[in-house]
Amino acid sequence: MSLNDTPMAERTHIGFFGLRNAGKSSLVNRITAQEMSLVSDVLGTTTDPVKKSMELLPLGPVTIIDTPGYDDEGALGEKRVARTKEILATCDIAVLVTESDGLSAIEAELFDTIKKREIPYLIVRNKADLAAPAVMENDTAAKDMTAKDMAARDKAAKDMAAPPVLLVSAQTGEGIEALKEALARCAKGREKQIRLVADMLKPSQVVILVIPIDTSAPKGRLILPQQEALRDILDAGAIGIVSSVEGLSDTISRLKEPPSLVITDSQAFGKVMHIVPETIPLTSFSILMARYKGFLKAAMEGASAIDRLPDHAKVLIAEGCTHHRQCEDIGTVKLPRWLSEYTGKEMDLTFTSGHGFPEDLSAYDLVIHCGACMLHDNEMANRMRMANEAGVPFTNYGTAIAHMNGILARSTAYVLPYLD
Repeated sequence: MSLNDTPMAERTHIGFFGLRNAGKSSLVNRITAQEMSLVSDVLGTTTDPVKKSMELLPLGPVTIIDTPGYDDEGALGEKRVARTKEILATCDIAVLVTESDGLSAIEAELFDTIKKREIPYLIVRNKADLAAPAVMENDTAAKDMTAKDMAARDKAAKDMAAPPVLLVSAQTGEGIEALKEALARCAKGREKQIRLVADMLKPSQVVILVIPIDTSAPKGRLILPQQEALRDILDAGAIGIVSSVEGLSDTISRLKEPPSLVITDSQAFGKVMHIVPETIPLTSFSILMARYKGFLKAAMEGASAIDRLPDHAKVLIAEGCTHHRQCEDIGTVKLPRWLSEYTGKEMDLTFTSGHGFPEDLSAYDLVIHCGACMLHDNEMANRMRMANEAGVPFTNYGTAIAHMNGILARSTAYVLPYLD
């Protein structure tokens, strides 16, 4: 896929991390062949994450991210480091840029965090043009690592304080091509075999997409999960039919044969479940997205926790995007109302959006996440991991709404056989 064909959430996110003045920005500029980041000798020149989406051979569509120094100081510096930690949670590959043979205490702390989050990584020693020849000879072998070498390095690194490094120079370009090849090897195997819905369909099957047109629907366009589902249906050689909730009954009646599947926006489950006959498979965009992101089973288990919520339970409702809130917004209006009506209890609700997500979830009784179409797999896996470590149930909009409507089994029946 080209850059324009690949949604942001599907691009390989590569973050460059390290101390101030380690040469992260210079290295990013050299790799992208653009003046993407400001460069100077002043400590802390990069004050906010800088992103660039591009085609990077031999990887393909990527998002390169330059980050502030992990050793920044002061009150403002702490905020910059916090932003760097947020970026780390979104990365598919982490590049730790250092200037020395070993890792300093702060670099070792960062390296441990990368390993803990199970993020594929590279250790890169910049400024090779300033290194002593003897040191360069010792490190040069890392430039031409094979996949087997990298696998052995990763295994050994678990028990090593200072794993092997790749020697590069942003100034002269030494080792840059080897770095790109190493990044490609890190990314290899990340390609998904699973699709949003195409792998569950056969050519010529008819699928109805139910898209509510109400005050919370964006004017003049479809939201990303609706677009992706429609394109996936067409890629499978199947037939996609789009209907509003109000026109759904008439749409079904006009077909010579029943559709193979009906996919609805989760917030319309309460109406659509009564329109679609039990004999026709029914699911939602959000449930499909949970399966695509790899957490549907966990979401189903987490939905059952709604029945056990105490009065004034602390519930985090998290949204991956930062769209403008409408008067009938699903996350901040509809879900809270449905939770209150279903449980008969008052809830203590917290709302987050975008990449902002609490590091400590231990205070919460439940996390309800959106479908995460704007977040890629690593970020969602990290949020799931945080919830698991805190012992907090984790579900998403679609599964929670299906559970509260009593149709979770029905809405997942078509999808579950395709989980593995």
